[in-house]
Amino acid sequence: MHQQNIQAVGRRKTAVARVILAPGSGVVTINKKTLEQYFPLETLRQDVLKPFSVTQVTGKYDVRVNVEGGGMTGQAGAIRLSIARALVDVSEENRPLLRSAGLMTRDPRMVERKKYGQKKARKRFQFSKR
Repeated sequence: MHQQNIQAVGRRKTAVARVILAPGSGVVTINKKTLEQYFPLETLRQDVLKPFSVTQVTGKYDVRVNVEGGGMTGQAGAIRLSIARALVDVSEENRPLLRSAGLMTRDPRMVERKKYGQKKARKRFQFSKR
């Protein structure tokens, strides 16, 4: 196993997360706040920590995250991907576990752009026949 810090980048929607994984006691710090302070929703906290539970290394690594852009869901997804990538850097044996759990795939879905002559990306203005 590696003993030095491991860096990884994850993206989702417009959020970008840079993660530094270090051997430790399982402390997660996001933008200098605790996980509980940064993500008040339990579902998002579980989403962020999912790579650790899948590889059964919960509490063995300290995580320092720098995340920017997007909203809460996008940021949680970006952090999840970067943690998964960092765990693969730690040990290649983690790759099939994370791959089968769907944690190694970058979600390609982005917001569709608004078109001219329309209210939103797909919504139209009300049609008037006369």
